[in-house]
Amino acid sequence: MELCQGGELFDRIVARGHYTERGAATITKTILEVVKVCYAHGVKHRDLKPENFLYADASENSRLEAIDFGLSIFFEPGQRFGEIVGSPYYMAPEVLRRNYGPEVDIWSAGVILYILLCGVPPFWAETEEGIAQAIVKCEIDFKRDPWPKVSEDAKELVKGMLDPNPYNRMTVEEALEHRWIHNAHQVPNVPLGENVRTRIKLILIDEQVQEESPQIADNLPQEEVAGIKQMFHMMDTDKNGNLTFEELKDGLQMIGQPLLILMSGSFRYFDKNDNGYIEIEELKEGLLEDNLGPNNDQVIQDIIFDVDLDKDGRVSYKEFEAMMTTGVEWRMASRQYSRAMLNALSQRMFKENSLHLKN
Repeated sequence: MELCQGGELFDRIVARGHYTERGAATITKTILEVVKVCYAHGVKHRDLKPENFLYADASENSRLEAIDFGLSIFFEPGQRFGEIVGSPYYMAPEVLRRNYGPEVDIWSAGVILYILLCGVPPFWAETEEGIAQAIVKCEIDFKRDPWPKVSEDAKELVKGMLDPNPYNRMTVEEALEHRWIHNAHQVPNVPLGENVRTRIKLILIDEQVQEESPQIADNLPQEEVAGIKQMFHMMDTDKNGNLTFEELKDGLQMIGQPLLILMSGSFRYFDKNDNGYIEIEELKEGLLEDNLGPNNDQVIQDIIFDVDLDKDGRVSYKEFEAMMTTGVEWRMASRQYSRAMLNALSQRMFKENSLHLKN
Protein backbone atom coordinates (compact mmCIF):
# COMPACT_ATOMS: atom_id res chain seq x y z
CA MET A 1 0.00 0.00 0.00
CA GLU A 2 1.07 3.58 -0.58
CA LEU A 3 3.06 5.20 2.22
CA CYS A 4 1.89 8.73 3.12
CA GLN A 5 4.65 10.51 5.03
CA GLY A 6 3.29 14.06 5.10
CA GLY A 7 1.17 13.71 8.23
CA GLU A 8 -2.50 14.34 8.94
CA LEU A 9 -4.48 17.30 7.66
CA PHE A 10 -4.82 19.06 11.03
CA ASP A 11 -1.16 18.49 11.94
CA ARG A 12 -0.12 20.30 8.74
CA ILE A 13 -2.43 23.25 9.51
CA VAL A 14 -1.03 23.65 13.02
CA ALA A 15 2.58 23.31 11.84
CA ARG A 16 2.27 26.03 9.19
CA GLY A 17 1.89 28.78 11.78
CA HIS A 18 -0.80 30.64 9.81
CA TYR A 19 -4.06 29.67 8.21
CA THR A 20 -6.34 31.46 5.75
CA GLU A 21 -9.77 31.14 4.17
CA ARG A 22 -8.07 30.42 0.85
CA GLY A 23 -6.31 27.48 2.48
CA ALA A 24 -9.66 26.12 3.68
CA ALA A 25 -11.11 26.49 0.18
CA THR A 26 -8.20 24.64 -1.42
CA ILE A 27 -8.46 21.76 1.06
CA THR A 28 -12.23 21.52 0.68
CA LYS A 29 -11.92 21.45 -3.10
CA THR A 30 -9.61 18.43 -2.83
CA ILE A 31 -11.98 16.67 -0.42
CA LEU A 32 -14.90 17.23 -2.81
CA GLU A 33 -12.84 15.96 -5.73
CA VAL A 34 -12.15 12.79 -3.74
CA VAL A 35 -15.88 12.35 -3.12
CA LYS A 36 -16.61 12.87 -6.83
CA VAL A 37 -14.09 10.19 -7.83
CA CYS A 38 -15.57 7.78 -5.27
CA TYR A 39 -19.09 8.37 -6.59
CA ALA A 40 -17.90 7.87 -10.16
CA HIS A 41 -16.85 4.36 -9.10
CA GLY A 42 -20.08 3.72 -7.20
CA VAL A 43 -18.44 4.04 -3.78
CA LYS A 44 -19.45 6.11 -0.77
CA HIS A 45 -16.83 6.52 1.94
CA ARG A 46 -19.17 6.85 4.98
CA ASP A 47 -16.40 7.94 7.37
CA LEU A 48 -14.98 11.20 6.06
CA LYS A 49 -13.21 13.13 8.83
CA PRO A 50 -9.97 15.16 9.12
CA GLU A 51 -7.85 12.27 10.42
CA ASN A 52 -8.74 10.27 7.32
CA PHE A 53 -6.86 12.71 5.08
CA LEU A 54 -3.08 12.44 4.88
CA TYR A 55 -0.46 14.29 2.87
CA ALA A 56 1.66 12.14 0.57
CA ASP A 57 4.92 13.77 1.68
CA ALA A 58 6.29 16.73 3.61
CA SER A 59 6.56 19.10 0.63
CA GLU A 60 4.50 22.29 0.61
CA ASN A 61 2.52 21.22 -2.47
CA SER A 62 2.03 17.61 -1.44
CA ARG A 63 -1.11 15.74 -2.48
CA LEU A 64 -3.86 15.36 0.12
CA GLU A 65 -5.15 11.80 0.02
CA ALA A 66 -8.14 10.02 1.56
CA ILE A 67 -7.55 6.87 3.63
CA ASP A 68 -9.50 4.32 5.71
CA PHE A 69 -12.11 2.87 3.41
CA GLY A 70 -13.02 0.24 6.03
CA LEU A 71 -16.60 1.49 6.25
CA SER A 72 -16.95 2.27 2.55
CA ILE A 73 -19.51 0.45 0.43
CA PHE A 74 -20.54 0.11 -3.21
CA PHE A 75 -23.95 1.55 -4.06
CA GLU A 76 -26.35 1.71 -6.99
CA PRO A 77 -28.31 4.87 -7.94
CA GLY A 78 -31.34 5.18 -5.68
CA GLN A 79 -30.13 2.50 -3.27
CA ARG A 80 -30.76 3.26 0.42
CA PHE A 81 -28.89 2.00 3.47
CA GLY A 82 -29.90 1.58 7.12
CA GLU A 83 -26.69 0.61 8.92
CA ILE A 84 -25.43 3.19 11.39
CA VAL A 85 -21.75 3.77 10.65
CA GLY A 86 -19.27 6.61 10.82
CA SER A 87 -17.96 8.98 13.47
CA PRO A 88 -20.51 10.88 15.59
CA TYR A 89 -19.33 14.46 14.89
CA TYR A 90 -19.42 13.89 11.13
CA MET A 91 -22.57 11.76 10.90
CA ALA A 92 -25.46 13.02 8.78
CA PRO A 93 -28.97 13.13 10.34
CA GLU A 94 -30.35 10.62 7.84
CA VAL A 95 -27.82 8.05 9.10
CA LEU A 96 -29.58 8.21 12.46
CA ARG A 97 -32.86 7.74 10.62
CA ARG A 98 -31.38 4.56 9.07
CA ASN A 99 -32.35 5.67 5.59
CA TYR A 100 -29.53 7.25 3.62
CA GLY A 101 -27.71 7.41 0.31
CA PRO A 102 -24.41 8.89 -0.89
CA GLU A 103 -25.38 12.39 0.31
CA VAL A 104 -23.90 11.52 3.71
CA ASP A 105 -20.38 12.16 2.38
CA ILE A 106 -21.32 15.70 1.38
CA TRP A 107 -22.58 16.32 4.92
CA SER A 108 -19.32 15.00 6.41
CA ALA A 109 -17.29 17.17 4.03
CA GLY A 110 -19.43 20.13 5.14
CA VAL A 111 -18.60 19.42 8.78
CA ILE A 112 -14.89 19.32 7.92
CA LEU A 113 -15.26 22.66 6.08
CA TYR A 114 -16.96 24.22 9.10
CA ILE A 115 -14.09 23.07 11.34
CA LEU A 116 -11.50 24.34 8.86
CA LEU A 117 -13.06 27.81 9.00
CA CYS A 118 -13.58 28.18 12.75
CA GLY A 119 -11.75 25.35 14.53
CA VAL A 120 -14.73 23.64 16.23
CA PRO A 121 -17.35 21.11 15.07
CA PRO A 122 -20.74 22.60 14.14
CA PHE A 123 -22.63 20.03 16.25
CA TRP A 124 -20.88 19.45 19.53
CA ALA A 125 -21.81 17.88 22.88
CA GLU A 126 -20.22 15.90 25.69
CA THR A 127 -22.01 12.66 24.84
CA GLU A 128 -22.98 10.75 21.71
CA GLU A 129 -26.63 11.34 22.55
CA GLY A 130 -26.01 15.07 22.83
CA ILE A 131 -24.17 15.09 19.50
CA ALA A 132 -27.04 13.22 17.82
CA GLN A 133 -29.60 15.68 19.18
CA ALA A 134 -27.48 18.64 18.02
CA ILE A 135 -27.23 17.11 14.54
CA VAL A 136 -31.02 16.67 14.38
CA LYS A 137 -31.62 20.29 15.49
CA CYS A 138 -29.01 21.44 12.94
CA GLU A 139 -28.53 24.96 14.32
CA ILE A 140 -25.37 26.32 12.66
CA ASP A 141 -23.54 29.07 14.54
CA PHE A 142 -22.12 31.81 12.30
CA LYS A 143 -21.70 34.37 15.09
CA ARG A 144 -18.61 33.28 17.00
CA ASP A 145 -15.14 34.37 15.96
CA PRO A 146 -13.92 34.23 13.20
CA TRP A 147 -17.23 33.93 11.30
CA PRO A 148 -17.85 37.71 11.07
CA LYS A 149 -14.78 38.04 8.83
CA VAL A 150 -15.43 34.88 6.80
CA SER A 151 -16.83 35.57 3.31
CA GLU A 152 -20.55 35.16 2.61
CA ASP A 153 -19.69 32.73 -0.19
CA ALA A 154 -18.05 30.38 2.31
CA LYS A 155 -21.04 30.55 4.65
CA GLU A 156 -23.40 29.87 1.74
CA LEU A 157 -21.46 26.74 0.83
CA VAL A 158 -21.47 25.51 4.45
CA LYS A 159 -25.24 25.95 4.61
CA GLY A 160 -25.71 24.11 1.32
CA MET A 161 -23.55 21.16 2.37
CA LEU A 162 -25.12 20.98 5.85
CA ASP A 163 -28.74 21.06 4.76
CA PRO A 164 -30.44 18.51 7.07
CA ASN A 165 -32.71 17.40 4.22
CA PRO A 166 -30.53 15.19 1.96
CA TYR A 167 -32.82 15.88 -1.01
CA ASN A 168 -32.14 19.62 -0.73
CA ARG A 169 -28.45 19.24 0.14
CA MET A 170 -25.89 20.29 -2.44
CA THR A 171 -24.65 17.54 -4.70
CA VAL A 172 -20.90 17.06 -5.10
CA GLU A 173 -21.13 18.61 -8.58
CA GLU A 174 -22.98 21.66 -7.24
CA ALA A 175 -20.43 22.09 -4.45
CA LEU A 176 -17.51 21.88 -6.88
CA GLU A 177 -19.17 24.42 -9.17
CA HIS A 178 -19.88 26.81 -6.30
CA ARG A 179 -17.94 30.03 -6.87
CA TRP A 180 -16.08 29.71 -3.54
CA ILE A 181 -14.67 26.35 -4.64
CA HIS A 182 -14.48 26.93 -8.39
CA ASN A 183 -12.43 30.09 -7.76
CA ALA A 184 -10.56 28.77 -4.73
CA HIS A 185 -7.31 30.47 -5.80
CA GLN A 186 -9.11 33.84 -5.65
CA VAL A 187 -10.64 33.38 -2.17
CA PRO A 188 -9.42 36.00 0.35
CA ASN A 189 -6.00 35.10 1.71
CA VAL A 190 -6.57 36.89 5.01
CA PRO A 191 -5.53 34.82 8.08
CA LEU A 192 -8.46 33.43 10.04
CA GLY A 193 -6.66 34.16 13.30
CA GLU A 194 -4.73 32.31 15.97
CA ASN A 195 -7.96 31.17 17.67
CA VAL A 196 -8.72 28.78 14.81
CA ARG A 197 -5.30 27.14 15.02
CA THR A 198 -5.57 26.95 18.80
CA ARG A 199 -8.96 25.23 18.58
CA ILE A 200 -7.61 22.77 16.03
CA LYS A 201 -4.73 22.08 18.40
CA LEU A 202 -7.31 21.26 21.06
CA ILE A 203 -9.04 18.84 18.68
CA LEU A 204 -5.68 17.12 18.18
CA ILE A 205 -5.16 16.92 21.93
CA ASP A 206 -8.66 15.50 22.34
CA GLU A 207 -7.75 12.77 19.85
CA GLN A 208 -4.42 12.06 21.55
CA VAL A 209 -5.22 12.36 25.26
CA GLN A 210 -8.31 10.38 26.28
CA GLU A 211 -10.24 11.20 29.43
CA GLU A 212 -10.68 8.39 31.92
CA SER A 213 -14.13 7.56 33.28
CA PRO A 214 -15.07 8.37 36.91
CA GLN A 215 -15.34 4.63 37.65
CA ILE A 216 -11.68 4.15 36.70
CA ALA A 217 -10.59 7.16 38.74
CA ASP A 218 -12.46 5.80 41.74
CA ASN A 219 -10.50 2.55 41.50
CA LEU A 220 -7.05 4.17 41.42
CA PRO A 221 -5.01 3.82 44.63
CA GLN A 222 -4.95 7.00 46.69
CA GLU A 223 -1.25 7.50 46.14
CA GLU A 224 -1.75 7.43 42.36
CA VAL A 225 -4.65 9.90 42.59
CA ALA A 226 -2.46 12.18 44.67
CA GLY A 227 0.31 11.83 42.10
CA ILE A 228 -2.02 12.79 39.25
CA LYS A 229 -3.24 15.83 41.18
CA GLN A 230 0.35 16.82 41.83
CA MET A 231 1.13 16.53 38.10
CA PHE A 232 -1.86 18.74 37.26
CA HIS A 233 -0.84 21.45 39.71
CA MET A 234 2.73 21.30 38.44
CA MET A 235 1.55 21.79 34.82
CA ASP A 236 -0.91 24.57 35.78
CA THR A 237 1.81 27.21 35.93
CA ASP A 238 -0.54 30.21 36.10
CA LYS A 239 -2.61 28.46 38.84
CA ASN A 240 -5.98 29.24 37.26
CA GLY A 241 -7.31 25.68 37.51
CA ASN A 242 -7.12 25.02 33.77
CA LEU A 243 -4.41 23.66 31.48
CA THR A 244 -3.70 25.57 28.29
CA PHE A 245 -2.20 23.82 25.27
CA GLU A 246 1.25 25.26 26.05
CA GLU A 247 1.05 24.24 29.73
CA LEU A 248 0.04 20.71 28.79
CA LYS A 249 2.75 20.45 26.12
CA ASP A 250 5.48 21.76 28.44
CA GLY A 251 4.26 19.57 31.28
CA LEU A 252 4.27 16.42 29.17
CA GLN A 253 7.79 17.19 28.01
CA MET A 254 8.92 17.54 31.63
CA ILE A 255 7.42 14.33 32.98
CA GLY A 256 7.61 12.08 29.93
CA GLN A 257 4.80 9.50 29.97
CA PRO A 258 2.22 10.50 32.61
CA LEU A 259 -0.62 8.60 30.94
CA LEU A 260 1.07 5.31 31.81
CA ILE A 261 -0.17 5.77 35.36
CA LEU A 262 -3.73 6.21 34.18
CA MET A 263 -3.41 3.26 31.78
CA SER A 264 -2.22 1.02 34.64
CA GLY A 265 -5.21 1.97 36.76
CA SER A 266 -7.57 1.58 33.80
CA PHE A 267 -6.31 -1.90 33.04
CA ARG A 268 -6.65 -2.99 36.67
CA TYR A 269 -10.23 -1.70 36.70
CA PHE A 270 -11.21 -4.19 33.99
CA ASP A 271 -8.83 -7.00 35.06
CA LYS A 272 -11.04 -8.12 37.95
CA ASN A 273 -9.20 -11.37 38.73
CA ASP A 274 -5.80 -9.67 38.48
CA ASN A 275 -4.35 -12.30 36.13
CA GLY A 276 -2.85 -9.82 33.70
CA TYR A 277 -5.57 -10.15 31.04
CA ILE A 278 -8.98 -8.62 30.34
CA GLU A 279 -11.36 -11.42 29.41
CA ILE A 280 -14.84 -11.28 27.88
CA GLU A 281 -16.68 -11.67 31.20
CA GLU A 282 -14.53 -9.00 32.84
CA LEU A 283 -15.16 -6.55 30.02
CA LYS A 284 -18.87 -7.31 30.19
CA GLU A 285 -18.87 -6.57 33.93
CA GLY A 286 -16.86 -3.37 33.40
CA LEU A 287 -19.31 -2.10 30.78
CA LEU A 288 -22.42 -3.29 32.62
CA GLU A 289 -23.73 0.27 33.02
CA ASP A 290 -23.84 0.81 29.23
CA ASN A 291 -26.88 -0.17 27.20
CA LEU A 292 -25.44 -1.90 24.14
CA GLY A 293 -28.76 -3.10 22.79
CA PRO A 294 -29.99 -6.62 22.06
CA ASN A 295 -26.60 -7.81 20.73
CA ASN A 296 -24.74 -6.98 23.94
CA ASP A 297 -22.66 -10.20 23.99
CA GLN A 298 -21.68 -9.85 20.34
CA VAL A 299 -20.61 -6.23 20.86
CA ILE A 300 -18.40 -7.29 23.80
CA GLN A 301 -16.80 -9.99 21.66
CA ASP A 302 -16.27 -7.49 18.82
CA ILE A 303 -14.52 -5.05 21.18
CA ILE A 304 -12.20 -7.83 22.34
CA PHE A 305 -11.56 -8.75 18.70
CA ASP A 306 -10.67 -5.14 17.82
CA VAL A 307 -8.06 -4.77 20.57
CA ASP A 308 -6.84 -8.40 20.84
CA LEU A 309 -3.86 -8.21 18.49
CA ASP A 310 -2.60 -11.79 18.94
CA LYS A 311 -6.17 -13.17 18.75
CA ASP A 312 -5.96 -15.32 21.87
CA GLY A 313 -9.42 -14.22 23.00
CA ARG A 314 -8.27 -11.83 25.73
CA VAL A 315 -6.52 -8.47 26.05
CA SER A 316 -3.05 -8.29 27.58
CA TYR A 317 -1.66 -5.12 29.17
CA LYS A 318 0.56 -4.50 26.13
CA GLU A 319 -2.46 -4.73 23.83
CA PHE A 320 -4.43 -2.41 26.12
CA GLU A 321 -1.52 0.05 26.22
CA ALA A 322 -1.21 -0.01 22.42
CA MET A 323 -4.92 0.77 22.11
CA MET A 324 -4.79 3.62 24.64
CA THR A 325 -1.69 5.28 23.18
CA THR A 326 -3.36 5.61 19.80
CA GLY A 327 -5.38 8.41 21.40
CA VAL A 328 -8.81 6.81 21.60
CA GLU A 329 -10.94 6.33 24.68
CA TRP A 330 -11.59 2.70 25.67
CA ARG A 331 -15.27 2.69 24.78
CA MET A 332 -14.65 4.50 21.49
CA ALA A 333 -11.75 2.17 20.54
CA SER A 334 -14.21 -0.20 18.93
CA ARG A 335 -16.35 0.80 15.98
CA GLN A 336 -18.71 -1.96 17.06
CA TYR A 337 -19.23 -0.32 20.45
CA SER A 338 -19.91 3.10 18.97
CA ARG A 339 -22.22 1.59 16.37
CA ALA A 340 -24.18 -0.29 19.04
CA MET A 341 -24.58 2.85 21.15
CA LEU A 342 -25.77 4.87 18.17
CA ASN A 343 -28.15 2.10 17.14
CA ALA A 344 -29.69 2.07 20.61
CA LEU A 345 -29.87 5.88 20.57
CA SER A 346 -31.47 5.90 17.13
CA GLN A 347 -34.16 3.45 18.22
CA ARG A 348 -34.94 5.49 21.33
CA MET A 349 -35.12 8.77 19.40
CA PHE A 350 -37.38 7.14 16.81
CA LYS A 351 -39.79 6.22 19.59
CA GLU A 352 -39.71 9.82 20.78
CA ASN A 353 -40.52 10.98 17.22
CA SER A 354 -37.52 13.29 17.19
CA LEU A 355 -35.92 11.95 14.03
CA HIS A 356 -38.70 12.44 11.50
CA LEU A 357 -37.67 14.53 8.52
CA LYS A 358 -39.29 17.94 8.54
CA ASN A 359 -41.00 19.14 5.37
